[in-house]
Amino acid sequence: MSFDHSKYRATPRIDLSDRQWPNRAIEQAPDWCSVDLRDGNQALVEPMTVQQKLRMWDLLVKLGFKEIEVGFPSASQPDYDFVRALIDGNRIPEDVTIQVLVQAREELIARSFEALKGAKQAIVHVYNSTSPVQRERVFGLDKDGITAIAVQGAKWVRDYAAQNPDTAWSFQYSPESFSSTEVDYAVEVCDAVIEQWRDTGNPLIINLPATVECAMPNVFADQVEYFCRHSRYRDDYRVSIHTHNDRGCGVAAAEMAMLAGADRIEGTLLGNGERTGNMDIVTMAMNLYSQGVDPQLDLSEMDEIISVVEHCTTIPLHPRHPYAGELVFTAFSGSHQDAIKKCLSKQRDDEHWQVAYLPIDPADLGRNYEAVIRINSQSGKGGVAWVLENDYGLNMPRWLQIDASRKVQARAEETAGELTPSQIWSVFEDAYLRAGGPDIQDFSLTQSNSEHDGQDQLSLHFALHGQAVALHGSGDGAISALLNGWRQHFGDNVEVLDYSEHALNTGTASQAVAYVLLSINNQRHVGVAMHRDVVSASLQAVINAAAQSQATAQRKAS
Repeated sequence: MSFDHSKYRATPRIDLSDRQWPNRAIEQAPDWCSVDLRDGNQALVEPMTVQQKLRMWDLLVKLGFKEIEVGFPSASQPDYDFVRALIDGNRIPEDVTIQVLVQAREELIARSFEALKGAKQAIVHVYNSTSPVQRERVFGLDKDGITAIAVQGAKWVRDYAAQNPDTAWSFQYSPESFSSTEVDYAVEVCDAVIEQWRDTGNPLIINLPATVECAMPNVFADQVEYFCRHSRYRDDYRVSIHTHNDRGCGVAAAEMAMLAGADRIEGTLLGNGERTGNMDIVTMAMNLYSQGVDPQLDLSEMDEIISVVEHCTTIPLHPRHPYAGELVFTAFSGSHQDAIKKCLSKQRDDEHWQVAYLPIDPADLGRNYEAVIRINSQSGKGGVAWVLENDYGLNMPRWLQIDASRKVQARAEETAGELTPSQIWSVFEDAYLRAGGPDIQDFSLTQSNSEHDGQDQLSLHFALHGQAVALHGSGDGAISALLNGWRQHFGDNVEVLDYSEHALNTGTASQAVAYVLLSINNQRHVGVAMHRDVVSASLQAVINAAAQSQATAQRKAS
């Protein structure tokens, strides 16, 4: 078995030295056409049931699609029955047009019009293969023979439509494998088809498919621009694009084709389709959205879209799928988490979105911020701080963020995996709220008055190492009085390096949390406490931190 690149050749490029598409911008959404129920369905190992098709149909209508290809009724009885179910069941909204695909053969075209009988409006999409390999190796025909098939198919479509005047018909033609067809011949055959249709008064579409993606997206864009500039009847029809993803560039090719002159895009939700799939409409629409362009589709309930598509196709969504995947807005990296946290705290409602590492706001797709920052051994202080603030209301000072993140990281390394918010909270509780510090039994605080030189008087009782401790001190506030009492009782050199407190929530049942960083005998100690009363929380935080020095001294003595 060999791996030999020389058996392949590059797709020929066309001479378009004055190409215009690189200097253009996409400023409005294309006309979208979903082909989930046809192209997407025929690529499934197990095609959709009628119930699954109806569920997919309802989703497509809800999202805002105005053109939906519903099947290949001349080639499949289930497709025929589904088209009839939509029409007979009056399930097609007034502003939605269904589309059916058919080969350029009379009996199949007749069957397609039969399936569409009674539809208010419909697109009949006829096609035949035009590439050299199809002409020469499949059909054994020259260009004239292939053009004759296309023209005859167009005539049949025109004539059968005339026999059914109660339906508002649109005609669509695809030179299948356009991307592999000589572009001059593609222009020739499409113009020949349009000549059969242009005097009917029916809206016309020329669809240019990359049936197999065979070149870089810029080459495809050149093909589309060349086609648009050389067609004699360009003003008579919409140019539609149908790209596949064989090279992984289906979306890029469709976007560049729009720059090159395309008006309409065919694709599927989340890219289901033959081989590597169709062009993903969700990704392309969200690309427009992220640039401030209204995609004309409502993708705000992304989880519902995923649920329906997975149910109907039985294909699970990759967690890294653009915009939709479970992990696409998730940061594990510590530096990324820190940047996201800082940006989110500064993001205002009255400004454009400016958040590092998040190209769009996950909330726009119905995602909450719990999924944005997730913690493992690679995470840093910003991520831990975000989880504790977002889920538990803690607005920790920077020094505590650093201290807490070290403890959380150590736990993540022990488990060799991701920590959930509840596990992170458990680490925090164990380290700071259940760290074995002595609980204050009672205290009294007398506000300053002239009798005591304007200083507050504190009397406080707690048990330390089984011994009752009574502290008495005075100072400018409760914490100052407590530290002075500690110095007098234990002889420690203790100073407050930093202190902050805040309410955890609002209302009568709200709690306060206090954070204190002490220097005791030139050693730093952290204290955290929660209480309904802010003074009690502050005093307990100081006791928790100060008691650590006593525990250290006792361990050394033993």
